[in-house]
Amino acid sequence: MLDFIKTDIFLIISLVLNIILFIMVIISFIRIKNVKQNISQFMKKIGNGKDISEDLNRYMDRIIDLESGLSETNIYCKQLNKKVEKCVQKVGIVRFSAYKNSGNDLSYAVALLDEKNNGVVFNGLYSREMSNTYAKPIVEGKSKYSMTPEEAQAVLRAMDEM
Repeated sequence: MLDFIKTDIFLIISLVLNIILFIMVIISFIRIKNVKQNISQFMKKIGNGKDISEDLNRYMDRIIDLESGLSETNIYCKQLNKKVEKCVQKVGIVRFSAYKNSGNDLSYAVALLDEKNNGVVFNGLYSREMSNTYAKPIVEGKSKYSMTPEEAQAVLRAMDEM
């Protein structure tokens, strides 16, 4: 075997194989260059004369920006939802005549409640001689103070609103 490697025939065969491999490498580079040109032309055709890969890169940058903005928006919405829970969302109003001679149902009870039925009920009593307003706290639809039937009805109307 060593004798064969030392011969001129082996050197010639090695040289021919190296030349063939070198030619194949050059052909491969040429084909890769042609494929790149074809892809570039294809991208320009799709992009109406512009290279679409530039548009794709811009769109990807915009998507990344939108994703970060969406994340910030989601955080803001969660904070806003927590705040809205405590806002007045339900209102119940009952008008009535507190005194026999006052007429026209000028007295009222108004319940203002949040999402969890916490809030306040106002009671305004009107007569010809005077007018009084009372307020009672409401926690989960109930008050630790006794409520008039009109106040209870206003709270129930507010809770039934949603």
